[in-house]
Amino acid sequence: MALLFKSDADRADWWKQEIGAHMPDLEVRIWPEIGHVNDIEYAVVWKMKPGVLATLPNLRFIFSLGAGVDHLFSDPALPKDVPICRVVDKFLTQRMTEHVVLHALRYHRRQPEIEAQQREQHWDEIYTPTAQERAVGVMGMGELGADAATKLSQLGFKVAGWSRTPKNIHGVESFHGHAGLAPFLARTEILICLLPLTPETERILNARLFAGLPKGAVLINVARGGHLVEDDLLAALASGQISYAALDVFRAEPLPAAHPFWRHPRVSVSPHNASITDPRTVTALLVDNIRRAEAGASLLNVVDPRVGY
Repeated sequence: MALLFKSDADRADWWKQEIGAHMPDLEVRIWPEIGHVNDIEYAVVWKMKPGVLATLPNLRFIFSLGAGVDHLFSDPALPKDVPICRVVDKFLTQRMTEHVVLHALRYHRRQPEIEAQQREQHWDEIYTPTAQERAVGVMGMGELGADAATKLSQLGFKVAGWSRTPKNIHGVESFHGHAGLAPFLARTEILICLLPLTPETERILNARLFAGLPKGAVLINVARGGHLVEDDLLAALASGQISYAALDVFRAEPLPAAHPFWRHPRVSVSPHNASITDPRTVTALLVDNIRRAEAGASLLNVVDPRVGY
């Protein structure tokens, strides 16, 4: 029995150590060292080369190294009969919420303007409303979105969520479906995208959506680069329809050196590190599913391929 591991980050040895501590008899093979394909029963991957997973005839499940699974569904040869499990980890969720709250508060309290004043050695009191006067909207109300929305509500913000289906979360107004998008946008001053990337949500952060927000709204995208039409954001920033953008994810990663986001005065760039999967906690989730598979029990956090998450 063997497990195939592949990640973009340089932490493979750490993962191998953590998995070995839980299951010392499980052979861990680090991509591209596959060995005999018949031995591999589990694949733990992030952005695996298309077609590779289809060559593993005895695969029992695929474990995505992140909350998102769009990187798997982009593989046209993805085995259709192999379950896919995603990460649902309280520490991954906490890290994401920390990042979202950080940027929501940064723009709510007009920190970029205060920092600009410091550079110019200019002293001028800058008024900010209370959180109770600021409307925040979260697109995507899964594990990550629901937690971020709840924490923002606890800080006093007027929080709403938009999702495919209605949600019932204390302190968070629910909008859903196509009909709910326009009224959700119209009341949202700080827009946070935590949607899964699916064919329905690809390029959803576009000129039409930006036009539905109040003028001067802020965008925080921590979901996927594929949600954003980058040229539309640049135009919205130039017109003032969007005042600031905090971006953690991009269509091309790493972000190319010549990309205008790097030096844009009203764009904050972070290197897709809003929430990083931690081997110390996620390995326990992986091992739980391996033991469930061996016992013939139901797996945890299985993705529904019909909706893509």
